[in-house]
Amino acid sequence: MGQKLYEALGLANTREMFKKAMAGKYAVPAYNFNNMEQLQAIIGGCAESNSPVILQVSSGARKYANQTLLYWMAKGAVEMCRKDLKSNIPIALHLDHGDTFELCKSCVDHGFSSVMIDGSHLSYEENIAVTKKVVEYAHQYDVTVEGELGVLAGIEDEVSAEHHTYTDPAQVQDFVSKTGVDSLAISIGTSHGAYKFKLKPGEKVPDLRFDILAECEKRLPGFPIVLHGASSVVQDYVQMINKYGGKMDNAVGVPEEQLRKAAKSAVCKINIDSDGRLVVTAVIRKVFAEQPSEFDPRKYLGPAREELKKLIIAKNTNVLGSAGKG
Repeated sequence: MGQKLYEALGLANTREMFKKAMAGKYAVPAYNFNNMEQLQAIIGGCAESNSPVILQVSSGARKYANQTLLYWMAKGAVEMCRKDLKSNIPIALHLDHGDTFELCKSCVDHGFSSVMIDGSHLSYEENIAVTKKVVEYAHQYDVTVEGELGVLAGIEDEVSAEHHTYTDPAQVQDFVSKTGVDSLAISIGTSHGAYKFKLKPGEKVPDLRFDILAECEKRLPGFPIVLHGASSVVQDYVQMINKYGGKMDNAVGVPEEQLRKAAKSAVCKINIDSDGRLVVTAVIRKVFAEQPSEFDPRKYLGPAREELKKLIIAKNTNVLGSAGKG
């Protein structure tokens, strides 16, 4: 076993987190962040609700923040949590949707405790090959690896697909045994971005394919499953954005009760990105509209951070069931 680089940052990998989540019938939240305020809100909200947390960074966010600065931001977040917030919740730093071996390797080498290799856009055989290569490298440093089978529709950062392809439960056992992944993202009807479903007036959001989830669970008993694209697109914030000059017509997400149901199954990790973006944008728009002379970033980023923290506590408590499990 090589040196665990992430332990120097005070981070944990996801293995123990998922074991506890599986036993406790809840899901660990995986929140994406791009800046300091989002990171503060995530750590603050999870410390306050005593929830384990996975800090997620997309390849786009990593470029935006700079990989060296990101390393120290992660270290600073852990220190803040331990020293200032007096909380010992487990914290993982995870690469979301890594699309190449080189990117995953770079994240392992820069202190990430978990990486995702998303080969879902490749052929089944190529997906297995690249996932196995990442697993072999990451496991030398005890970094956990998430793979993906099936394609989610929607757009978020560099991840884009016009149509989704449901995961074929007949492939999951073969994929996991050939790659050695620690967790598996599956496609059961969630999608990326704020426009997850195209609904006609009066139509309700279609149910997630819990039959596919149940079949995957049957074929991989006790194995951690991951849901991507699982923001609920909270309508209060969509309406706030539209009220204060934004234009987000027909933005619809996954109902929270469906996510709560998923969290009680083998789903051990639920990814939330769009909801965090919506909150921040909504509050900033409100401040700009009500106080047009304001030019101090602290005066609009501060309130946005506090509102995001409130959303995170509510998600951990009411949706994922992870509050109190830190």
